[in-house]
Amino acid sequence: MTRKILTLNAISKKGLARLPQGYAVGNDVAEPDAILVRSQVMHEMPIADSVLAIGRAGAGTNNIPVKAMSAKGVVVFNAPGANANAVKELVLAGMLIGARNLAPAMRFVEGLQGDDESLHKQVEAGKKHYVGHELPGRTLGVIGLGAIGSLVADAAIRLGMNVIGYDPEITVDAAWRLPSQVKKAASVDDLVKHSDFISMHTPLVPATKDLINAERVKLMRKGCVLLNFARDGIVSEQAVLDGLNGNHMHAYVCDFPSNLLKTHPRFVALPHLGASTEEAEENCAVMVAEQVADYLEHGNILNAVNFPNISLPRETAHRLAIANANVPNMLGQISTALAGAGLNIQNMVNKSKGDMAFTLVDVETPVSEAVIAQLAGIEGVLRVRYLPA
Repeated sequence: MTRKILTLNAISKKGLARLPQGYAVGNDVAEPDAILVRSQVMHEMPIADSVLAIGRAGAGTNNIPVKAMSAKGVVVFNAPGANANAVKELVLAGMLIGARNLAPAMRFVEGLQGDDESLHKQVEAGKKHYVGHELPGRTLGVIGLGAIGSLVADAAIRLGMNVIGYDPEITVDAAWRLPSQVKKAASVDDLVKHSDFISMHTPLVPATKDLINAERVKLMRKGCVLLNFARDGIVSEQAVLDGLNGNHMHAYVCDFPSNLLKTHPRFVALPHLGASTEEAEENCAVMVAEQVADYLEHGNILNAVNFPNISLPRETAHRLAIANANVPNMLGQISTALAGAGLNIQNMVNKSKGDMAFTLVDVETPVSEAVIAQLAGIEGVLRVRYLPA
């Protein structure tokens, strides 16, 4: 069976090479089985009913209508951690830019005029305005301790900094990755009060909108440098502007240009460069291509934002992959339908994530279209796929 993949952006060739041979891949594919996307906004675009999965070659999925896809049983994948090193390096650069006043110093140099002797005199007279401080002994607060936050914490420790972190939803895997020297903050407010630098590493969801607001800016240590290479909406720009104008915050360094802030001398914005390295783009594409292919071929799910991780080694040539709502007696209804059709279950697994669930079933003999239709008719079942080996 030929699978068809629609690409909405330029996806790394190394990533596309991880798709099985025989896949039809392109930016004009009709009725695709899956879509691979980087930054294109998909909320208003028509998405074919043939689509089984969407793979985001990056971490954030704000550009994808995840809720609508969940209702159709479409699995939305991302690539968490694939760009972590690239973002970590940019955060370290941001800390140095803020600590050493590099951006205003560079603007000062760009404005110099005259011959070399005159430039030298202006430099010697002007450099006193850009005196900074070093990182060792300073405290970095990290909000969000996932793949990127933990790397930032580790790098800061290696630079001689003290690190405190806050993440109420830290996973077990993330906790294992975290350096033991990272001290736990009791709350965001607690972290803000005790940090010389604050680095944001949270997704943009309703709970994190304006996470750094006017009240928290007031709690910051005088001279604090705020770093945001996560999402622009988690920081209130007006609160930051007031903090900079009141000389309470020393600098705001981020990856999101802003009309409100762009003329402030201690605001530094980069053009969304967090994952803009060849290595990160390749890593993201490789990860998401492998995940999408495994799902299309075997129904296994890894790193989906709307369905649980689920994997089942094949024990037969006949597999059913069922996306369903997380409701009572779903397994019982599926088992009853299969038994009624004379199908013997070799292995079965069901996992849930919030309102969504997923079921993989290996049976010993082929599954008819009538059985698939019967399963699809169960209330709460969103999508049924038969995946013969």
